[in-house]
Amino acid sequence: MSRLLIIEDEPAILRGLADQFRREGYEVETASDGDAGYAAIHEHPPDLIVLDLMLPGLSGYEICRKLRERGNQTP
Repeated sequence: MSRLLIIEDEPAILRGLADQFRREGYEVETASDGDAGYAAIHEHPPDLIVLDLMLPGLSGYEICRKLRERGNQTP
C-alpha cells in the first residue's frame, strides 16, 4: 500500500483529502503545519507528499527546498 503525507493547514481541506485518499486505498498521514509535516517526512517517509504552499511554520516552498537540498526526491 502506498503511503501519503498530506500537509495542509485548512481543516476541512485536510479532512476531505485524507478521506478521499483513504477510500481509494492509500495509507494516509496528515500534518497541519509545516514544522510537523517536515518532521513527519523524516519519521515515516511517505511515497507521495501532498503539500500546501502557504503553511504556518515552514512554508511549503521551504519544505520542498530543504528536501531537495538533502537529495530527497519524493514526488
